[in-house]
Amino acid sequence: MSSEDPEQRDRMSEVDMNPPKRLRTAESHTGTELEVEKSTVDVSIIMPVYNASCWLDECLQAIVDQDFTGSMELSVFDDASTDDSRKVVEGWREKLEARLISVVVSGHCSPKPRGVGFAKNKAISQSCGQYLCFQDADDIMLPQRIRLQYDACVLHQNSLIGCRVQRVPEGSTERYTRWINTLSQHQLITQVYTSHGPTVIMPTWFCSRKWYLKVGLFDEGGKGVPEDLLFFYQSLRQGGGLSRVDECLLVYRYHEKATTHSVTEETIWKLRVDFLQERVLSQWENFTIWNAGKQGRKLYRCLSPINQKKVKAFCDVDENKIQKGFYTYEESKERPKPKIPILHYKVASAPFIICVKLDMTGGILEENLNSLQLKEGIDFCHFN
Repeated sequence: MSSEDPEQRDRMSEVDMNPPKRLRTAESHTGTELEVEKSTVDVSIIMPVYNASCWLDECLQAIVDQDFTGSMELSVFDDASTDDSRKVVEGWREKLEARLISVVVSGHCSPKPRGVGFAKNKAISQSCGQYLCFQDADDIMLPQRIRLQYDACVLHQNSLIGCRVQRVPEGSTERYTRWINTLSQHQLITQVYTSHGPTVIMPTWFCSRKWYLKVGLFDEGGKGVPEDLLFFYQSLRQGGGLSRVDECLLVYRYHEKATTHSVTEETIWKLRVDFLQERVLSQWENFTIWNAGKQGRKLYRCLSPINQKKVKAFCDVDENKIQKGFYTYEESKERPKPKIPILHYKVASAPFIICVKLDMTGGILEENLNSLQLKEGIDFCHFN
């Protein structure tokens, strides 16, 4: 189920399940620091909140309904909400504590929110669980979520653990949802460069506190910063694994106010290109870009000069593009300007960077790749 080394996994499963007490810190309503000694709990539910009052009743009821029998706490950080989000959370304290779920709530009242990364880091710093279950305030966890992800994470302590999701409203982001739910374990690793972002999506993350501390804090740049993608890439750089519980454990809500809409495509594009160059192209002597159209040419132009020189050809299925013979890099300062051959995919040679959108060609792209008997992650990587 995980990409981790089996021997490493066995060693990790022997981790001390009864660590010593530690201090946790929570901010009061005035921002002063309180230090409270408390025994660690098994799982801290990490929930940043910003103007989420309309979603919170469903979200918190689902936490009460968890069938996990270990110890839990809910750690909420309110990122300068202007609605009654904090009041709603406090209204659930009695029910949560009756379910033996301790509650830590803090926040700030600045004129502007500090961003999701800041709020997550604050919620984690005031919590004390050995394991962290990330929960967006607008989503709903199914009753078995914490139990099943906890079981998986105990075995894979250096991994980000995800799950399958149900998207609401039904039919929104249909391709993206299908991608989330159908990736194989191997593809969780190989498809980390696509425009979809993390193959294990942030709203489903569950990990050990030890791994979070190893990877480091979420980026606190605020609005427009993809803190989840940055953390995801850094986790992979640190040698972290990726796993998914192959059951639907989360109702994943789509709405226009979601913070993901504040991140521009160009921001994501640059991060993806840099990560592709770092992790894949640095290991290849040369390669072919599969798509002589707009997206393939854009990728070529965004590569470093070293990696541009590694591009031996573009390939395509469009005869009009192939008949042109070459792509000329007009913006180049080199003389003569670089001319990259455009070939039919059947006569092009691996490895390939695939710049054709997945699940958009009625299966033709996938059939063409299969016809060449190529292995994903070795002979080709998906980028779009």
